[in-house]
Amino acid sequence: MNYFQKMKGVTQSPPAVSLKEICWSWVGAFFGILPLAYLNHIHLEKTDVVMIIGSFGASAVLVYGAIRSPLAQPRNLIGGHILSALVGVTVYKLLAGQLWLAAPVAVATAIALMHATKTLHPPGGATALIAVIGSPKIHALGYLYAFVPVGAGAVIMLLVALLINNIPPHRRYPEFWL
Repeated sequence: MNYFQKMKGVTQSPPAVSLKEICWSWVGAFFGILPLAYLNHIHLEKTDVVMIIGSFGASAVLVYGAIRSPLAQPRNLIGGHILSALVGVTVYKLLAGQLWLAAPVAVATAIALMHATKTLHPPGGATALIAVIGSPKIHALGYLYAFVPVGAGAVIMLLVALLINNIPPHRRYPEFWL
C-alpha cells in the first residue's frame, strides 16, 4: 500500500453514543475528579503536595467514558500511571538541565515500559511528562510523586469507577483486573 494512501483511513466514524451513556460518563467523570480536587483544595493547597494533575482528566475520559477499552482497566490505570511517574521522576533527576531531551526521553520510555508490562494507559505519557516539566512543587516531591498524587489519585479514580460504572444495568466495570 502506498505510504500516503494509508493516511486515508479504512473505516467510517464510530457510532453515536446514547444520551444515557453520555450522562453516566459525565456523572463518573464529575465524581471521579471531585474528591481529588476537593482534597487538593481543602488539605493540600498550602503544602508542597498536590493531589490533582492534568493527566487525570485524560484518565477520566477512559475510565468513565470508554469503560470497556483495555486502556481503561484497573491494571492499566494504576500500573500505567505509577510506572510512568517513576520513569518521569528518574528522567528528570538524570536530565534536569536538558528539558529538550528529558521530555521526549520520559514519554518514550514510559510508553515502552507500559507496553512491556501490559499496562498501557495513554494518560501515563502525560504523567511522565508532568514529572519532567511540572512546577517546583511537583519536582520537590521526587519519587513521592509516584505515590501522591499519582498512585493515590489513580486509586481514588478506580474506586469511583467501580462504584459509578456498575450502577446502571447496561454498564460493567472492569472487564479484567490483571
